[in-house]
Amino acid sequence: MSAVPAGAAEVLRNRTFLVLLGYRILAMLSYQIVAVTVGWHVYELTRDPLSLGLIGLAEVVPYIGFALFAGYAVDHLPRRRLGMAACIGLFLTTMLLAAVAAGVLPAGFAGLSTLTIYAAIALNGVVRAFLGPVYVSLFARVLPREHFARGAGIGSVVMQTGLVVGPALGGALVGWSGKTTAYLVSAGFALAAAATIISLRIPDPPPPEHRAPVLKSIGEGLRFVLRQPVVLGAQALDMFSVLFGGAVALLPAFINEVVHEGPEALGILRAAPAAGAVIAGAWLARHPPERNAGRLLLFAVAGFGLCIIGFGLSDVFWLSAAMLALSGVFDGISVVVRSTILQLATPDAMRGRVASINGIFIGSSNELGAFESGVAARLMGLVPSIVFGGCMTLVVVATTARLAPALRRLNLRDLH
Repeated sequence: MSAVPAGAAEVLRNRTFLVLLGYRILAMLSYQIVAVTVGWHVYELTRDPLSLGLIGLAEVVPYIGFALFAGYAVDHLPRRRLGMAACIGLFLTTMLLAAVAAGVLPAGFAGLSTLTIYAAIALNGVVRAFLGPVYVSLFARVLPREHFARGAGIGSVVMQTGLVVGPALGGALVGWSGKTTAYLVSAGFALAAAATIISLRIPDPPPPEHRAPVLKSIGEGLRFVLRQPVVLGAQALDMFSVLFGGAVALLPAFINEVVHEGPEALGILRAAPAAGAVIAGAWLARHPPERNAGRLLLFAVAGFGLCIIGFGLSDVFWLSAAMLALSGVFDGISVVVRSTILQLATPDAMRGRVASINGIFIGSSNELGAFESGVAARLMGLVPSIVFGGCMTLVVVATTARLAPALRRLNLRDLH
């Protein structure tokens, strides 16, 4: 018997899909190495948990400002070229961080100033606004609809693998070779991602015969999401649960103040949720969640909240890592179900705009959650703020289950 079921094997034989996955993991590795390195960099300079939250705020404000326009661009311009340009932008911002870490910029201009680091992260937010919509729109071009659920599972495994390897590699590079080396390795991955996406052999969809004005076109995407209760409910559920459960942003402080370890341990804890999500994605690639998908999504997010509470109450390194890994299992389930809903419910001509709106809900919640966690840690203390965030995630699940009955009753077969 084959170790890979027939449906998944057929998806994996699609060489164009594999190239697209290569683009995704290379960009993810670049971004995650920066995320670990810059967190350690800033905390090393400030020793203030709030400064870690400000990293997220510095990225999310420009991300939100550009996300809807990025979605419009993806729906109307060559997608591969936009992806390549975004990766080159990621390369340039990472090189700026490397220059700051190395101290090669004039002290009056940058030096080791956290303001310059925040500025580079802000530029990263602009770049990241394009990465997700490009991937989502090309995903639907390389796979038939009947393979979306399995493809989402495989894509989740690839993404989460990047979330495992990237933080672990970033922590190891910072601990063994220093911050400058970590930034330079990240820049190399960004260039590799740019080369991979431009090599993708797939025609862009024909441009629309009548191109609507930018703001009107963006408004169409917003109205589409608001009129789809299942899509809106899934996005809102993830946004608010991640907003309150953003304990990962506080890991540099948690490492120093609670478990008393170094940057290598930071990489392990950053990678632990993704390790759990890889397991979940691999399982769902073999067993797509066709029935009771809505209930599965709600239970998964509730499990995530309980794990964050357990993490906050632990002061043992390996127990903390285990709780984060289990939270990743639940989060991985949520990612696959939500991604499949988004792909099945969205017409091809609107994928860029809908993906950008999804990015505002989902992607921005990570950075806003980092800011919320930093403020809560300043006001309540480190551990109480983490436990509070997990409890609020449970409240979000209960509220969503009550206010979004269509999501609670969802079967994915209803969307085919």
